[in-house]
Amino acid sequence: MDFYPLIRPFLFALDAEVAHDLTLDWIKKTQSKPLLRSLYAQKMVNDPVTVAGLTFPNRVGLAAGLDKNARCIDGLAAMGFGFVEVGTVTPVAQNGNSKPRMFRIREAGALINRMGFNNKGLETFLKNVQKSKVRKDSSHPLHGLRLGLNIGKNAATPIERAADDYVACLQAVYPYADYITINISSPNTKNLRDLQSNASLDGLLNTLVQCREELKKTHAHKPLFLKIAPDLTAEQVSLIAQLLDRHQVDGVIATNTTVNHEAVQSYEHGSEVGGVSGAPVRDVSTQVIRQLRAELGPQFPIIGVGGVMAAEDAVAKLEAGADLVQLYTGFVYQGPALVPRVAQAMQEYSAQQQQKLQDGAAPGSSDAEEPA
Repeated sequence: MDFYPLIRPFLFALDAEVAHDLTLDWIKKTQSKPLLRSLYAQKMVNDPVTVAGLTFPNRVGLAAGLDKNARCIDGLAAMGFGFVEVGTVTPVAQNGNSKPRMFRIREAGALINRMGFNNKGLETFLKNVQKSKVRKDSSHPLHGLRLGLNIGKNAATPIERAADDYVACLQAVYPYADYITINISSPNTKNLRDLQSNASLDGLLNTLVQCREELKKTHAHKPLFLKIAPDLTAEQVSLIAQLLDRHQVDGVIATNTTVNHEAVQSYEHGSEVGGVSGAPVRDVSTQVIRQLRAELGPQFPIIGVGGVMAAEDAVAKLEAGADLVQLYTGFVYQGPALVPRVAQAMQEYSAQQQQKLQDGAAPGSSDAEEPA
């Protein structure tokens, strides 16, 4: 039974952030109760793939931002995700921006948010991560779930000292993550996106990679992923690609929300300040993925996120060059049943591509026309 359509009208009648918090509270309370968890649990699509040295049970993950404090890892794992990314966490707790700060644009299949990295801080975040039964019980049927921990800077930290916050977070989360995401692309923390500039990013990546080398003396290698914005010129994307390669960062997540409101400005709340997610960011996100794949070559790990509202949107990300995809706004609109639909579509697409390679056809080529 797909339970979500029954409760969505109630949730969508509430303020978007109230509905978000209420949903997470409920998942947290039910994730250890099998009967209640069955109301949202989904079948796991078994489609293992190795990316950045990690084996993922399937290709669909949850994007950061939904579970900022890592309270619901087990409940989210039950929804069929191959990986879940939690956070963004900052060194110390902060309230984020003033409310209201999250808005639905239903007509456009979009959300606008200006949350501002609201979270309970590293100490609470890591306590929650360590409570996860999926993570600590090797006999748990979902133990193979991969966990990404997404890190950021506090709003009060001057941008010139941003690296200090990222280092503090990296050192703290490193032992508990399967991979770590460096979030420099939220539009809702003042000046944060300035870190995407060439000189700033060069310095930040150098610092974090050196920090990771020190951590590897006592811990296993953990991949670092950089999450970037969609609002970049082709030249900026190219420079970022060069820095990813130069510093041997393990992967990239493309993309975060957009500050371009053109697709939503005619609707109620469309002029609210904040990042736009969902359908309006789908095509620009896919274009960034396509350029990154061209710049970085066939083997560099890319996670595609932005506007995956249906299975075909995820396939389009794979066609553009993504290895994995993440959901957020589509998950809010469609519910947990979207997860296995997307995972199944990606499995089928991947199988088709593998068959084409075995048959000697170029990946992504069409069988619609026979040669003359």
